[in-house]
Amino acid sequence: MLGIRIPQLRKLAQKIIKEAPLEECIQSIDNKYFEETILQGLVIAYGKDTFENKKSKIKEFIPKIDSWAICDTFVPTLKIKDQELEDAWGFILNYINSDKEFEVRFAVIMMMDYFIIDKHVDNVIDFLDKIKNNGYYAKMGIAWCLAEIGVKYNEKLLKYLKGKNNLDKFTYNKTLQKMIESYRISKEQKIILKGMKIK
Repeated sequence: MLGIRIPQLRKLAQKIIKEAPLEECIQSIDNKYFEETILQGLVIAYGKDTFENKKSKIKEFIPKIDSWAICDTFVPTLKIKDQELEDAWGFILNYINSDKEFEVRFAVIMMMDYFIIDKHVDNVIDFLDKIKNNGYYAKMGIAWCLAEIGVKYNEKLLKYLKGKNNLDKFTYNKTLQKMIESYRISKEQKIILKGMKIK
């Protein structure tokens, strides 16, 4: 790690893509350091191209994701447009059942950032419920995504948590914790959530 802050890397990535074709930009960046990997992801994400044309580059980048910071910086920067969502949904389903922790994290954070919407929220819950990956960062991603669903679709998420679900104790309780810590959840809702914790 070199100690370069993310805002500086963002500025550098935007500068790089103005100076050469996207493919050249990607190939010119090594992956020796943490910041170089993030920079490569940001160059892909900021690249002026459609999601369809970026898919092969994203596919090549995903195996380089080896930390939550790389994943969680890369995914929201993709800025997937509404008309690209169906294509993106099909793409991330290739990773949701992976045995690799950060491939699952990638798919889950994609769902959290782009698919907690009326059309997809039920599918997101269904897929999160079926994930079997035991990686810590995969589970934390699931809990975070479910908590975000709980903010936007509170009754739906509570029904899921109170009903039959396949969440392990850790992920279930982390979901509750993240919702309780959110400033977007009311005090009354937080009292209910605290009473739902599994001991």
